Amino acid sequence: MVNYINRVMTALESCMGQEIAWPDRQGRAAIAKHFVALGFPGCVELVDGTLVKLSQRPRDDGETYFDRKSNYSLNVQVIRDQNKRVIYFFVVMLCSCHDLTCLRLSGLWRRLDSAHLFDCGQYLLGDSGYVPLERLVCSYKRTGGDMDKVSFNSCIAHARVGNEHCIGILKTRWHSLKEIRTQLRNARDNAYVIRWIMCSIILHNFLIWRNDDWSDEDHPIERERDANIRPRPQGLRDLIGGEFSAVRKCRLCV
Repeated sequence: MVNYINRVMTALESCMGQEIAWPDRQGRAAIAKHFVALGFPGCVELVDGTLVKLSQRPRDDGETYFDRKSNYSLNVQVIRDQNKRVIYFFVVMLCSCHDLTCLRLSGLWRRLDSAHLFDCGQYLLGDSGYVPLERLVCSYKRTGGDMDKVSFNSCIAHARVGNEHCIGILKTRWHSLKEIRTQLRNARDNAYVIRWIMCSIILHNFLIWRNDDWSDEDHPIERERDANIRPRPQGLRDLIGGEFSAVRKCRLCV
């Protein structure tokens, strides 16, 4: 059985370049057009972290895998497009790391200024777990009662619902990602778990690309409630124009 699983995983890994790929200029333009309607012109991807629970405490340095939910888990950084396909992911073995720290450990962090990944004015969208950069717009950690900041955070929260839905479908399709029943004892086990997560994402993208129907009614998914989500502000359309640019510029200076 183990040999068959490894053969299937090897076959899936050969498809990685086709199934998990950063969009080209034309693809980014299509994604950006989608996010204009959500109030974020120039946004080409959303970044978020999700926890993949482990059934057992890792043998070495187990305390570093202990998360805020009192489980042992891995931190997986996920970036998806407008169709809920994962275009980039990064697995951090030390769950105690903050989302920002996890992103900084990834190869993407060193290439945020690359013209091959972003055109002028394009950026990622994230929650308050990250910090604002030229290529990364995120929520305010503290609003101080400022209604402009509250509205801005609410707009980001609404845009991020699709990201949580993507992660929810991924974990519901592949229940092993809700709890990986393998103890991490050495580098070989670590590599195997990362391969398992990657193959699950490849299959997730494969099904979406092939128009596999997904019904929340037939397959309800679990999503983490975002505390920043409020009723959509009436001034959302105004944020799409110059007012959004001013808010974003202020956000980058925080």
